[in-house]
Amino acid sequence: MKFFTIATVAIGLVTVAPLPAQAFSISFDWKGLKLCTSGNPNTVSNPRFIVKGLPKGTQYIQFRLKDKNAPRYNHGGGWVKMSRDGKVPANAFKYKSPCPPSGKHTYVWTATAKTKKGFGGKKLGVARASRKYPQ
Repeated sequence: MKFFTIATVAIGLVTVAPLPAQAFSISFDWKGLKLCTSGNPNTVSNPRFIVKGLPKGTQYIQFRLKDKNAPRYNHGGGWVKMSRDGKVPANAFKYKSPCPPSGKHTYVWTATAKTKKGFGGKKLGVARASRKYPQ
């Protein structure tokens, strides 16, 4: 009888315990991006992003692109009003495309989840994803 009681309590704890929150993350690819290796970036539409583990209260996400091999160059980014489906479609904002003058560079998208657009919003989380270009 003791075993049955202990096993029942243990099962109850497992089923009642809340699941851990998924970490805030983003993913993307360069699909559809015109090849650019001249060192003169084009103004293009953002890639499609998949967002997971969106922090509670997020209304907007600010996206910024950085070239780890040329960190002083400003590729820009944009703001997106976030939906709960976790998808950011292509064409939500414009930025300067990756365009290394020689070889491959590593590019990092940073996504900052905020309560409001602009400087007044509270930062709720930051996610990053990187890829080489060209692949």
